Amino acid sequence: MKSTVIIGAGLTGLLLARELALAGTKVTVVERGRAGRESSWAGGGILSPLYPWRYPEAVTALAAWSQRHYPELVSRIQAESGLDPEYLQSGLLILAPDDRGAALAWGREHQVELEEVSAAQAAAIEPRLGEAKPGVWLPHIAQLRNPRMMQALAKSCAALGVHVLEQCPAERLLIEQGRVRGVRTATRDCHAEAVVVAGGAWGRPLLEGLGGELQVEPVKGQMLLYRAAPDLVRRIVLAGGHYVIPRRDGHILAGSTLEHVGFDKTPTADARRELQAAAEALIPALRDYPLVNHWAGLRPGSPQGIPYIGPHPKVANLYLSAGHFRNGVAIGPASARLLADLMLARTPILAPSAYVPGP
Repeated sequence: MKSTVIIGAGLTGLLLARELALAGTKVTVVERGRAGRESSWAGGGILSPLYPWRYPEAVTALAAWSQRHYPELVSRIQAESGLDPEYLQSGLLILAPDDRGAALAWGREHQVELEEVSAAQAAAIEPRLGEAKPGVWLPHIAQLRNPRMMQALAKSCAALGVHVLEQCPAERLLIEQGRVRGVRTATRDCHAEAVVVAGGAWGRPLLEGLGGELQVEPVKGQMLLYRAAPDLVRRIVLAGGHYVIPRRDGHILAGSTLEHVGFDKTPTADARRELQAAAEALIPALRDYPLVNHWAGLRPGSPQGIPYIGPHPKVANLYLSAGHFRNGVAIGPASARLLADLMLARTPILAPSAYVPGP
């Protein structure tokens, strides 16, 4: 395909734009707000699903491929952009999961470095814990600073000739005789041979009435940011669904909530109290450092967290990249590569049947 319009300039949309541009496709991305400023910006940047053994195989396969390829991808994007996404192998310490046996079995099956640890071992892995508990330790898990990754990726795409139109919401798809011809935005019509809907939580309305509607809905997540000392916390720590993520410069993220409240992105005092209490129970030393930010984002929720990746079942040359839920950053590279393979008629990196929209 010589030209493609992508709706949505989040991580998956821009990674796909980069893949297609590298293959010689002319790519235009239309974005309702600013590039990379929705869920890709708002999340924590952990390059693994939380409690990864609880996800379907379809998600595990995307995460594993992405984890293998992230170091090289980040290196290339850093070279192309001159910006450092701060890829860091922090490891993931999960305290007191009630299904440690399932975790260990999953690790053996998938040849993932995952070990059961005692409370004393957990305390040695992360000395700042308030109450050390038995758990599991995944030393290979990495993170990146997702806002900086988005800035670097946007510059990388620009260097490859991708045209990103910000503050340009898509209003409807242009369809003639069962084939998509482009996108009508608030300011112009963008014509192309193919169109990809990668609009995150906002993508579903564009597809209404076309058949094969997606089960994608906004799921609000709130986060906190502490300004602490470098190396105060060294590991990503997860317990009871809450986590802390240490950045290189000492900032520490604390998350997150899961709220089904439509498109409301307003931070709330109740969530702030919940997240602050959980973070400071995990790492009591955080009580001595200022809380400097509190925000919310909208994840594109989907059944079981399995994204829709592939051609629309009813409209020719219309493709979907939707419903990545909590794992857009963790599985984005594989998602983008798989869809690029399908669009360019290349051998796909993974069997696409688990992700192809239907019926």
